[in-house]
Amino acid sequence: MSTRTRTTATNGGQRDGFTEQERAALKERARELKAGARRGAKADPEGDVLAKIADMSGSDRVIAERLHDVIKADAPGLRPKLWYGMPAYALDGKVVCFFQSAAKFRTRYAMLGFSAEAKLDEGDMWPTYFALTELTADEEARIGALVRRAVG
Repeated sequence: MSTRTRTTATNGGQRDGFTEQERAALKERARELKAGARRGAKADPEGDVLAKIADMSGSDRVIAERLHDVIKADAPGLRPKLWYGMPAYALDGKVVCFFQSAAKFRTRYAMLGFSAEAKLDEGDMWPTYFALTELTADEEARIGALVRRAVG
């Protein structure tokens, strides 16, 4: 998540801070942590992820469903979990990659992101976010290769 500068109606100027969507995601993350602590061993993180995906609409849902299938097939060691209210995939409890729906953050495309845990290093610079507007067989193959590489 990133901070953004936005215009405020009260002073007509700019101020740094989280957007409404980002604040909602932070609150959702706090709820996830509390719920996980309460449920303990009874938790069903994959069920939570699938329910979140089912609640999505349109292309976000289609992309998230396919992404979930690709990640499960190509990196079976990654475990699904919710992270800031979005599907994420973790290794040893640490998030390696995650999905951000376009609708949740009011952007023109969904995103697949990789955390610092992902082993995608290529020299001194490499991409960690990928815009997703549709998943074809080519994109699915590329994503599969990325997640395999990310888990090393």
